[in-house]
Amino acid sequence: MMKARMNHPVMVVPEAMKALQALSESTKPALPEKLLELVHLRASQINGCSVCVDMHPKLARRAGETDERLFAVGAWRDTPYFTDAERAALALTEAVTRLSDREDPVTDAVWDEAAKHFDEQQLASLVLGIAAINVWNRLKVAVRQPVGAWKV
Repeated sequence: MMKARMNHPVMVVPEAMKALQALSESTKPALPEKLLELVHLRASQINGCSVCVDMHPKLARRAGETDERLFAVGAWRDTPYFTDAERAALALTEAVTRLSDREDPVTDAVWDEAAKHFDEQQLASLVLGIAAINVWNRLKVAVRQPVGAWKV
């Protein structure tokens, strides 16, 4: 079993926990919980965050998400299970998560498609939600936080 390199940084710096929780909470009023969980799961898959890949499907199921859709998140482009708005959110998630993979990581096409489906408040919340999960992923991956250390 993997052992963490250190206590989770937000446990060592409690003000960071408060700040990150506040950032994550700020996105909830504008977006459906199921959409946020799909976004969180997809970013976590890309970043290889085992804790979040384990946790976010559980949270999504609590919000009413189906296993069929959760199992397909990694192949969302090739499945019929997602709405156009969800596809736009997942494409934006991938672009914002993979910033260094291309010269123009968040293309106008990706942005414009998301902007078709989300108003400014929702789009701002979506970008903040993507940023927040990327922070959580990076912290957990850096310290090798083992799955099961945080219960959902």
